[in-house]
Amino acid sequence: MALVNPQTFLLLAVFSCMFAIGLANYDFNWGPRSPRNWNKTDCPYTHPPNATQTSNRFIVGGSENWHYGFNYMDWARMTVPFFVNDTLVFKYDPPNANGTGFPHSVYLLPNYRSFNKCDFRRAKRIADPTQGAGEGFEFVLKKMQTYYFACGEHQGIHCKTGNMKFAVMPLKHWRF
Repeated sequence: MALVNPQTFLLLAVFSCMFAIGLANYDFNWGPRSPRNWNKTDCPYTHPPNATQTSNRFIVGGSENWHYGFNYMDWARMTVPFFVNDTLVFKYDPPNANGTGFPHSVYLLPNYRSFNKCDFRRAKRIADPTQGAGEGFEFVLKKMQTYYFACGEHQGIHCKTGNMKFAVMPLKHWRF
């Protein structure tokens, strides 16, 4: 009995994962005997899947907005799927004139390690504490890549202990 060499196994594993992701995003409502919506689950989506090829706009945190103590990883998990060209809107209160209140910001972290450790050394600040007021700061998911977001205020404490971080991986629209 011959064993599969490691390179072949890895190639098959990667291909299988890519194929599974592709099938998960394909709308199988075609053909005369095809059951409608057979691939839908009871996942608690907060919006319908993006079958219209248009962009969606999401307020980060929903009605909670962007603040200390809210679990944004759970919010992102409950809000999926995100698609390329969807817009994330970060709304948060600006710092008070009298110095009270807690300022927030939005940083784009470069990788999972930085995200996991709340390490802002190579992060890019994309919104300062004043940009979340009013209509909020908008960020468009332009590529099919993982985006890591976090609040970098107070030397990263908001990220480390306040759950002010989340990651999204937007998907491409399938055109069939």
